[in-house]
Amino acid sequence: MRLGLVLSEAANGLRRNASMVVSVVLVTFISLTFVGAAILMQMQIGQMKNFWYDRAQVGIYMCTAISPGETCTGGEASQDQIDSVKAQLESATLSPFVDKYYFETHEQAFENFKKQFAGNPVADYVTPDQLNQTFWVNLKDPSQSDVLVESLSGVAGVENVADQRKYLDQIFSVLNAASYTAIGIAALMLVAAALLIATTIRLSAFSRRRELGIMRLVGASNRFIQTPFILEGVFAALLGSLLAGGAILALVQWFVQGFLGSRLTGFSLVGMQDALLVVPILLVVGAVLAAFSANFAITRYLKV
Repeated sequence: MRLGLVLSEAANGLRRNASMVVSVVLVTFISLTFVGAAILMQMQIGQMKNFWYDRAQVGIYMCTAISPGETCTGGEASQDQIDSVKAQLESATLSPFVDKYYFETHEQAFENFKKQFAGNPVADYVTPDQLNQTFWVNLKDPSQSDVLVESLSGVAGVENVADQRKYLDQIFSVLNAASYTAIGIAALMLVAAALLIATTIRLSAFSRRRELGIMRLVGASNRFIQTPFILEGVFAALLGSLLAGGAILALVQWFVQGFLGSRLTGFSLVGMQDALLVVPILLVVGAVLAAFSANFAITRYLKV
């Protein structure tokens, strides 16, 4: 098979169907941009889980004068009850699970509350004695937080024992839902791109039906006839894939690292090294999708 002749036929096909080729490029670009964004989002969720789960604390909230519950019938937690919780954290039973802990007083909780709700009118109606004194515990293995929860829940003077990972799970479930939505949209767009590529190839073959008839009469093999059409589809899809890769790189560089990075300084965000891993995936997906669709379309056409 002469490579020059095959490439020439593919170039002629692209020129004859320029408008359809542009449509394929745009649909491939949009669909693969969604695919790349979904992959990056999953990478970001993974990084955030690794970052925050290791820093998640267990909060042991001591009773206040207004706390409800059977363990707070005596009102404000006494110093003896606070010392009892501290002793349990340092006991032979719980200390193997505890990495470190610190105690937050009413005043410290109030200062943190004012910082968190600065400018919010609610801060004017809260007093220090309404906020819990709290033991904040970092565990050596955050997945073993149930040991601490079971040991200290129901202890006199303890209003509640809360694992921060449960709140993180709710946040990550929302992020996962958004990621899955992006994947679903990307899948639909990829189907549309595959159908558009197949239609483009069939129209290109139809416009050259006399040439194809002559080629078959002179004994040209199906492989020789099919290859230029497959190359047309692959070229258009690769161009769309390159545009999608450029969009992903720009998204990470200017939006994630630039805009978000300057505002979310305490977060671990995906970087260019992650984006550079995504780009080859987009190129492979685009090329394989186009080759499969084009091959299916031209094979069906030649059988008619």
